[in-house]
Amino acid sequence: MSAGGPPRGRPTVTPESMDRRLPRQARVRVRADFDRVFGEGRRTGTPLLALHLLHDGRPARLGLAVSRKVDPRAVGRNRIKRALREEFRAIRALLPDAAFVVVARPAAAGASRTALREAFHQALRRAGALPASGVGGTMPAASPVPATTPRPAGE
Repeated sequence: MSAGGPPRGRPTVTPESMDRRLPRQARVRVRADFDRVFGEGRRTGTPLLALHLLHDGRPARLGLAVSRKVDPRAVGRNRIKRALREEFRAIRALLPDAAFVVVARPAAAGASRTALREAFHQALRRAGALPASGVGGTMPAASPVPATTPRPAGE
């Protein structure tokens, strides 16, 4: 062991690091809640993940399921969960009162943090939990029709 190096074991918990954690009431934790969301909720998905959503009147909560089929290494599974938790924490105030359970798919193992975030947003929009992003497309917006349009003959 070298002197002066960082301590081994669990990292020190500071007030600043406590603020970054997802509070207990913002998580789907027990199996019965997961089963209820899977059984009664609405499912939507992207190539990277599936989102199960159950409107239950309780503040927005997140549950994560990342199996060994997605990534056999714990480091990879934890990276996916960390990215999704971070994004949920950032947008939680915008979400409706509901339980959100995200199930990662095998393609998520090789996805970047940005790709995971975008897939999460896309699934939330598909489920109706987030408003649709800005109007896209290649055509410019239509100009308003003038109030004095000529009427066709015969009217």
